[in-house]
Amino acid sequence: MKEKNPGRGERAVDLSPDQDEDRKRGEILEIFEGLSSGIRLDIFRLLVTWEPDGLVAGEISGKLSIPPTNLSFHLKTLTYAGLVSVEQQGRFLRYRARVQAVTDVIAFLTDNCCSNNPEHCPPGSPGKQNSPSRRF
Repeated sequence: MKEKNPGRGERAVDLSPDQDEDRKRGEILEIFEGLSSGIRLDIFRLLVTWEPDGLVAGEISGKLSIPPTNLSFHLKTLTYAGLVSVEQQGRFLRYRARVQAVTDVIAFLTDNCCSNNPEHCPPGSPGKQNSPSRRF
C-alpha cells in the first residue's frame, strides 16, 4: 500500500513485504488513530460514498455540519494517517477516501487467518480470499 507521489500534505503509507514489522505496525496504528474520532470516521465514510470523485472541503462541511476550522483539523489528521488524499483544484482542495488503505489494513490484520490454513476459513472470509503467502 504505497503511494509514490503523495499529494499536498500527504505522506506515503508503505505496507510492502520488505518493510519491517515494527514500521508496519506503526502505520497500522496511525490509521486506527486517524479513525478514532467519531467525526473523522464520519468524514471517511462520507468520502467513501463519493468515490471516485471525492468532495471539496466546503461540501464535506455542509453535508456533515462541521465548522470549516474544525473540519480542517480532522482532514489534516486523516490525510496524515494516509486515509485521505487531497488534490488542489483551482482554489479548492478536493478530498478522496483512500479505500485501499483500509483494505490493506484488513488484509494485514487477517494475513494469518486460520494459522495460514485458508482451507479452514469460512467461505468469504479474508483468509479464504488470500493465499497464505500473500504479504504486503
